[in-house]
Amino acid sequence: MESAKPSAPFPSSALQKVAAEAAARQRKETTRAEPHRRQLPLKVGTRASPLALVQTRAFLTVLTRFCPVLRDMGAFQEHQISTTGDQVLNRKLAEIGGKGLFAKEIHEALADGRIDFAVHSLKDLETTLPPGLVLACTLKREDARDVLILGPDCDEPDPADPYAALPQGALVGCASVRRQAQMLHVRPDLRFGLLRGNVQTRLDKLAARQCDATLLAYAGLRRLGMEDRADVILDPTIMVPAAGQGIVGVTVRESDVELRELLSAIEDYEARAVATAERGLLAELDGSCRTPIGGYARLIPVVAGGAPELHLTGLVAREDGSFLLKRSISGAPGDAARLGRDLGRSLRADSPADIFAE
Repeated sequence: MESAKPSAPFPSSALQKVAAEAAARQRKETTRAEPHRRQLPLKVGTRASPLALVQTRAFLTVLTRFCPVLRDMGAFQEHQISTTGDQVLNRKLAEIGGKGLFAKEIHEALADGRIDFAVHSLKDLETTLPPGLVLACTLKREDARDVLILGPDCDEPDPADPYAALPQGALVGCASVRRQAQMLHVRPDLRFGLLRGNVQTRLDKLAARQCDATLLAYAGLRRLGMEDRADVILDPTIMVPAAGQGIVGVTVRESDVELRELLSAIEDYEARAVATAERGLLAELDGSCRTPIGGYARLIPVVAGGAPELHLTGLVAREDGSFLLKRSISGAPGDAARLGRDLGRSLRADSPADIFAE
């Protein structure tokens, strides 16, 4: 895969303005806030899970690398926000309102001005953002693959046949209909039980034999320094990842032009291109959390030294694995949104209507 295109030159005018405001505030002899002046520190909203905090702090590290004075002034402040998706762990997301529940309370805080940035795992972000909010920045993608983690009663894994380690009728702890459908399509004997919570919680339940195996995103394990816990890394041809998996996205208010300009400096070209294609696919399919949908894009060189080509794979399935349709499309990165829409229309046209029923 071709490396990401270098970011655009850093918008120094926006950064200098933020820094100047910080310096002016330090010199003020009164603490009374002036109208129309941005309040510092800038507040960064995030979920409170260990992985979310690691991702948020990595984002701030990248951002302050461009201007150490902002870091030294303490110009950014982390705000941990508990979301409905984190609070309700004994029910499927589809039963309580969908994956947007990992962002609902954070975006409410962003919309009413309690925070200035919101940091998300892009795969947990709703396809259509609330009015007035925009996806201002995508950071370099971590490994997008899923991994299979085996419990103590499973056989040794065989990379050539990753599901062979699972005993007949094994119970897989899982909250993702996308993962469930793809596994059941190959191994209809498997059973699935709801397993939600942060990474360590799921691993602890697996160790306690509450299930025989589970699946996680490799990106999360890598960011937490726990990549050694992955027993089998599943190739995207075997398990199509979730759209946006491995990408951190930052949302801001659409009207906040200065912060949008600031964030454009750390935008990763490749992450934006593949995210645009994958989210375009999702938007066209318009599936619910009950619809197993996969989307995985990557940039590949056409010829040595040539311009990269975007390759997008999409998947639609039934939750029980009885139907699975997988297709791919390729084109120029600049056509990412159109490629996503075209592939989505193709998959929808050739899938049973009941798959998309609420």
